[in-house]
Amino acid sequence: MKLKPQAWVAIVVIAGAIGYFSIKQFAPDLFANLAAAVAPAKPVAESTVPPEANLPELPKDAPLAAPTPVAAAPMPGEGPGCANLGEVRAHIWAWNAQMGWMFANGGVQSTAGSLMCQRGVNLKLLRQDDVPKMREALIAFATDLQRGNANPTAGVHFVAIMGDGVAGFIQPLNVELAKFGMRAQVIGSAGWSRGEDKFMGLPEWRTDPQKARGALVAGYVGDGDWNIAIFWASRNDICNNPDWTTYDPECLNWVNAENYVDAAQKYVMSAEGYCEERPVVRKGKKTGDKQRVCVNGVVTWTPGDVTVAERKGGLVSVLSTKENASQMPNTIIGVDRWMQANRSTVESMLAAIFAGSDQVKQADGRALARAAAISATVYGEQDAAYWEKYFYGVSVRDAKGLSVELGGSAVNNLADNLYLFGMNGGTNLFEATYLTFGNFLQHYHPDMLPSVPPVREILDTSYLAALAQREQPTTKADTPVFTGIRPVTSEQLSSQQWRIEFASGSDAILPSSQTQLEQLQRELAIATKTMVDLEGHTDTTGDVNANQDLSLRRAHAIQRWLQERDGVNFPAARFRVTGFGESRPIKFPETTAADKAVNRRVEIITHRTAS
Repeated sequence: MKLKPQAWVAIVVIAGAIGYFSIKQFAPDLFANLAAAVAPAKPVAESTVPPEANLPELPKDAPLAAPTPVAAAPMPGEGPGCANLGEVRAHIWAWNAQMGWMFANGGVQSTAGSLMCQRGVNLKLLRQDDVPKMREALIAFATDLQRGNANPTAGVHFVAIMGDGVAGFIQPLNVELAKFGMRAQVIGSAGWSRGEDKFMGLPEWRTDPQKARGALVAGYVGDGDWNIAIFWASRNDICNNPDWTTYDPECLNWVNAENYVDAAQKYVMSAEGYCEERPVVRKGKKTGDKQRVCVNGVVTWTPGDVTVAERKGGLVSVLSTKENASQMPNTIIGVDRWMQANRSTVESMLAAIFAGSDQVKQADGRALARAAAISATVYGEQDAAYWEKYFYGVSVRDAKGLSVELGGSAVNNLADNLYLFGMNGGTNLFEATYLTFGNFLQHYHPDMLPSVPPVREILDTSYLAALAQREQPTTKADTPVFTGIRPVTSEQLSSQQWRIEFASGSDAILPSSQTQLEQLQRELAIATKTMVDLEGHTDTTGDVNANQDLSLRRAHAIQRWLQERDGVNFPAARFRVTGFGESRPIKFPETTAADKAVNRRVEIITHRTAS
């Protein structure tokens, strides 16, 4: 029977439809490529695995030096104590790392008998969770200063933010301040996040990170909590989708929240959480599909983590600053022109904060309890018991019965600041975290951070140096204590192969490896409390016994290089050094020069210390 033309048309249409839906269902990558060839889609940002930055996690149980006992200071009063002095203003987040600052100030405005008033500073603390408004306040201050007002009434003199988020905050700010011949600079630190900042996700993500592919995470993109998730993705070879309007089922995806409080709200707002319908992308190309996705992960800090746990539950801490303990210092930022003209005020404010931190560190807990009550007043949220409870961090059952860790902070005195900024001869830990995490933001969002400003442009330690010279710290920094080669747990945190180049047959490190060594120093310095194994390896050229000796000498050469540059963070007791010679090749047999080069290496392995 001869088919009519209409029948042939129907057959072709049906066959085409079958082919279309078959390819779309069973070969989505092929479908996406064919669709792009027929009707090229508008380019979208391609998802990629974050740049390698294997900063090892820090142990939960490694000891710190015990706080130095100091004489108890009188408790600050209730009412204003030095209103006759010119007012200094600071925008701060609700952050327990500022507990010493709270005690020093006594209230929203410096109170009678407070450490701040004793040092001649009338400081007003203003909670501001909105990062752009913090930036706007510093610009308003600089504008008023430029107009000739020596002590501006507009804006604020200082802000305090996360140290690992400084690059994204300060670069666009300094573009504006440069119009006045000014710049914003970091001058000190009130404390650390030590657990409260975290990436919260489904429990299975902790045991099998690959199950986090396709997650939709709510957070303020570019700040320190976002850094934690990006770092975790880098460690686990999971790609990140930088486009907030699309959905990549193989990667981490983001809802860009207004702030850390909003991030938590986007998870707890309903049983499903905040949901969107988004175009699906694969390898930077839209597939033509759309998918409804809901928030199932959060990056936030206290009280955001408490909100998640109490109001909905179901998420655990996947990675936090309890593990990455040197990632997130609190950093105080001001405008250089005003600070240079008012050095005594700046130094006095810092001195008061550090003295307050020494009080909060004391074992009797009296200053901490008072500081917690002041926190409740300044932050306008919760009560004293709440802030005190979450200062040290707690493990609780959430609304779904899961065990979750909440809170965790530390405060910094003068000695801690000298340690943090490398002013005691050690590594500049602030610089290490600033550069490492600034590079993350620049990689994914160059529109937000075109370049990471050099540290020398955004850091001024002269105020700390003046304090150290004048007051000579009487208390010690909270540095890790290594009393010998401790047993290590079976939990290996990271293993990296470093291509440190040596002179042939020698343990002399070649100048070409300088950049690699500096990167190694930064990464291990952030991990201040881990034990480090240095394992040397050679190729099969030469005598077996000679190679064994050479591999050991090369591993020791790296240990010496680190110790010569930073004896504080790299004491001998932190290392275990082994040479394996040619016994553990990666490439075998060695048939090419490239194979030999791969086998000549030093592996850096980090472990948690045993309790």
